Amino acid sequence: MKPYAERTPDYQYHQLLERIMNEGRDIMPIHGIGARSIVGHQIRYNLENGFPLMTERDLARTLPGALGEHIGFLNGARTLDELKKYGMPAVFWDRWVTKEKCADFGLPEGDLGDGSYGAAWGSFPTKESEPFNQIAHVVQQIQERPYLRTHFVSPWIPQYTIQHEGLARKVVVAPCHGWIHILAYPDKKELTIHHFQRSADVPIGVVSNIVQYAAFGMMLAQVIGYKMTELVHTFSDAHIYHNQFDAVKELLAREPRPFPTLVLDPSIKNIFDFRPSHFILSGYDPHPKMVIPTAI
Repeated sequence: MKPYAERTPDYQYHQLLERIMNEGRDIMPIHGIGARSIVGHQIRYNLENGFPLMTERDLARTLPGALGEHIGFLNGARTLDELKKYGMPAVFWDRWVTKEKCADFGLPEGDLGDGSYGAAWGSFPTKESEPFNQIAHVVQQIQERPYLRTHFVSPWIPQYTIQHEGLARKVVVAPCHGWIHILAYPDKKELTIHHFQRSADVPIGVVSNIVQYAAFGMMLAQVIGYKMTELVHTFSDAHIYHNQFDAVKELLAREPRPFPTLVLDPSIKNIFDFRPSHFILSGYDPHPKMVIPTAI
């Protein structure tokens, strides 16, 4: 990464918020809280300019939990108790996996479901008897044949995420993110992550999703002996809920500051062995923290 003094503030998140507020269509999602939405947007983060942890509000205390959630999913976790073991705070999911909400999908309390991120990444169902671990196999494929363009991971298991008469959905929240195309460049030992996000709560979830997939690229790069250079993040439905408008106006009044530095413990060589404690954040100078409501 460039020295902190040479980094330039990044306005892409700022511009996404502005675009939604100025150009978005007002809709009424299933939550019963209105939202303003756009379809199709892309941001690109060059990691030489720092680690993309937003500076418009203080997210230092959010970072370990976001990393813990993502690491849990990488390891196939699908229940609240399993995710907590990897460092994810219960508050990330506890309101979505109550006994009542899980019962709607035929699931026990605390279970995100057969179609959740950890289940899809760690044990994707196949016609063969053994489930398919996407993460383990894509790492192996990159190590053996890095030049391929098929290094792809998906969180979507259609039979568990699409609901119609005669077919019950088996996931409390259909995956909003997690379509990952990994581009390896063996000539320079560089790695680019192109991440696609189906549904994006921009004031709340997106700030965690950006750091999760930037961190994933860094973890993967370390494991295979590469350097993570760029995160390309594409949004399909990017939205702001109406009860977030006041908070967004405050965010837009705050000037972005240079991104911080995130360093990984160099001793970790297995993608499944990372934990939030293996990440060290420095040079983070955000605006004060904010409490922003979300829809459940």
